[in-house]
Amino acid sequence: MRRVKYLNNRDLLIEIHKSKNTFNSFIQDDCSTFDIIVPSLSKINVRTIALAKKNKAKKLTQLAWETAKIGGQKKIKLTDFTISPRKIDKLDLVFRVMMFDHVPKDAKRKRNPKTVADHHVKCNFPPFQHYKLDKKGKLICVGKSHWVGGMSNGHFNCHHGQITTNLAKMYMKLCERYGTRANWRGYTYNDEMQSQALMQLSQIGLQFDESKSENPFAYYTAAITNSFTRILNIEKKNQNIRDDLLEQEHMMPSFTRQTQNQTSSPTYKKYIADMHGPVTVATKSSIKELNRKLKKELKNKKNNKNDDETMINHDDHALLKYRKLKEGERKPLVKRDFSVKRVFGKVKKY
Repeated sequence: MRRVKYLNNRDLLIEIHKSKNTFNSFIQDDCSTFDIIVPSLSKINVRTIALAKKNKAKKLTQLAWETAKIGGQKKIKLTDFTISPRKIDKLDLVFRVMMFDHVPKDAKRKRNPKTVADHHVKCNFPPFQHYKLDKKGKLICVGKSHWVGGMSNGHFNCHHGQITTNLAKMYMKLCERYGTRANWRGYTYNDEMQSQALMQLSQIGLQFDESKSENPFAYYTAAITNSFTRILNIEKKNQNIRDDLLEQEHMMPSFTRQTQNQTSSPTYKKYIADMHGPVTVATKSSIKELNRKLKKELKNKKNNKNDDETMINHDDHALLKYRKLKEGERKPLVKRDFSVKRVFGKVKKY
């Protein structure tokens, strides 16, 4: 049975784009889809126009292939629907320009503003404008974010839109599946962790900037991890306060506190240090002597046309000499790298 992928970056980007469009205003519906993102109007040049044509050709090719596949055609190839970027007119291109020109200024928002966004009203996602080229080669504004009405007679508004139903379901699925992971599912307050993560996603979900990354999955999972960790730290703090109160009243604290008290005692530390006895290692000179003997035996066996590998016998260990390892010479334990995490059948590295 083929594995079902509940979430992927492509579907997330589509739903994020639809949700942001509910806060925006455009002259026509086809102006809502952008072909390239640029930081300013000065960056719209020959190079960015050529790159926008390639992006638009790729989108049209993918759309034509998917339409044919849904139509019932079999044994179709993506190369059969390839559209050349040369056939695309530059007048059909839409440029998304990240800018704050249409956002009102707010001098009281930040006492010491450091960025351009600190001088303007707070928005739920980075503001932008859409531009197209006319027949004379001039740029015309065809859309604005956080806007209601026409481009010249409209007004700024960042509270009239909402996220789509599918994006909300994706948020819920992310929190639910992340809460079932081995390192989180054992806590009794797992539901509270999921609720906190869902509230966090609803607040910052649209702040994902497509101009900087095309991986919203990593952005969302990082936010969920921070939410889960925040609730865990709060619960640990409350547990420590409860254990302190119980110990003051000469009552039995939690098992976690009992284990902590036992392992921190000098008697337990001495027991652990002497449990395995002194640590010894072989000296370098004895290891070199053993290697010389093994190489010599291997050479003799090759001369006798015997290609069997040399095995260390019990008598060979007598050549090794050991010395006691000092406390400062002990190397720390090598910890496993848990940065590679498998979520929803995919391997993600953070």
